[in-house]
Amino acid sequence: MSINLIKRYPQIKPISIVILSVLILDQVTKYLARIFLQPKHSIAVLDNFFRLTYVENPGIAFGVRINNKVFFTILTIFAVILIFYYLFMLREQKILRFAFALILGGAFGNLIDRFIYGSVVDFFDFEFFNIHIPPFKFLFFQFGGYTMDRWPVFNIADSAVTIGMILIIINAIWGKSTENKPDAIPENN
Repeated sequence: MSINLIKRYPQIKPISIVILSVLILDQVTKYLARIFLQPKHSIAVLDNFFRLTYVENPGIAFGVRINNKVFFTILTIFAVILIFYYLFMLREQKILRFAFALILGGAFGNLIDRFIYGSVVDFFDFEFFNIHIPPFKFLFFQFGGYTMDRWPVFNIADSAVTIGMILIIINAIWGKSTENKPDAIPENN
């Protein structure tokens, strides 16, 4: 059955390689972080600019907290199914297939952590330029302000999802669509 599926959808093999590569790299690095970083919490790699910092993230990517974990998990599973559907439909668009495969690999990596551990291990920790937005009111909304001096700690799965989304946006803005090109006008002799 799987051989027939690969014959019918030849794009499955390279997509599977990308998904599995992201998933394996993500899980191996998280395993290493649990073993080597958890006891130390943080190791400076490039002084204060880049550190490996062990963080267990119960929220979503880049430390964003969520209140309803069941809803988020169901939404993630729905998104994975939708991405699988698009992967089968995108036969000629290699960039989009690659982007969706990166997103799937990252989504699977973080979903595995959520199901097994209840949280996701993050460990890449970068300094970021200081951002300070004071509290303000806009129309009827009160914004409490925001301060950031380090980028939220992240992992391989978060990186893969982010790169995949950037590729999709770039493709949407600058990509060449073969479906919208007009047919060639025959020359009159």
